[in-house]
Amino acid sequence: MTILILGFGNPDRQDDGVAWHVLRELMVSYELPKPETLDIDDFLSDRSVHFQFQLQLLPEIADDLNKYDRAVFIDAHTGAVPLNVNVIEVKPEFQNSPLTHHLTANSLLAITQKIHNSYPNSILISIRGHEFAFSQELSSQTQELVGVAVATIQNWIRNTSVPG
Repeated sequence: MTILILGFGNPDRQDDGVAWHVLRELMVSYELPKPETLDIDDFLSDRSVHFQFQLQLLPEIADDLNKYDRAVFIDAHTGAVPLNVNVIEVKPEFQNSPLTHHLTANSLLAITQKIHNSYPNSILISIRGHEFAFSQELSSQTQELVGVAVATIQNWIRNTSVPG
């Protein structure tokens, strides 16, 4: 079972970078060094879990995404979603975006399916952001949600680690 844990967002815009903070805590829980830079592209020694961070989702990611059995996408949300830590299943579906630089996890899976005729079983964890100023520090409200997101991801991995 191979799993990609992919966080994305802008760590220079406070809570928009919550995925980077979640990835760092997840890596520590797997006894990997806590990254100090945005350059997160690490595997566990058995290569079953791959941690990666991007500023945004890119179509190029689809080229490798089909190599994974499972994928977790981590991002911030602005409160349009009622839950502070929201989990949804991601299916391949092209979604229009009013912004040319915005690719959704669903659209990325649709590209993956089109290119490779397969895609990983995937979820999106979105974490409520409260402040989006120019800072690398999370707001106290969003910082409190990091542990909840980490536990949610760990639980999903444990419960989906056996095929079938």
